[in-house]
Amino acid sequence: QVQLVESGGGLVQAGGSLRLSCAASGSIFRINAMGWYRQAPGKQRELVATITSGGSTNYVDSAKGRFTISRDNAKVFLQMNSLKPEDTAVYYCQLLGVRAYWGQGTQVTVSS
Repeated sequence: QVQLVESGGGLVQAGGSLRLSCAASGSIFRINAMGWYRQAPGKQRELVATITSGGSTNYVDSAKGRFTISRDNAKVFLQMNSLKPEDTAVYYCQLLGVRAYWGQGTQVTVSS
């Protein structure tokens, strides 16, 4: 069993910054990639950023230049700068190993 615990969400004004953290624990046999997804009310969950075991990163267009994903062993981070109200969502951590594992999510609210 693999557990993912996110932290770092909260309320911030537009233009502000937040740093999300996710720590994975348990029976982790392999990490192919880790990433962050988000789901806004009434919308589908979307990919925000991923980082592979080799360090390759991928971002949704709206996050490019503002968000930075990084990883340290079984922890993944998302530095979010220049936040906009449209970034408001529940952010979920994902670990891709023998299968996909998800965290419970952390709320990010950006006020205008």
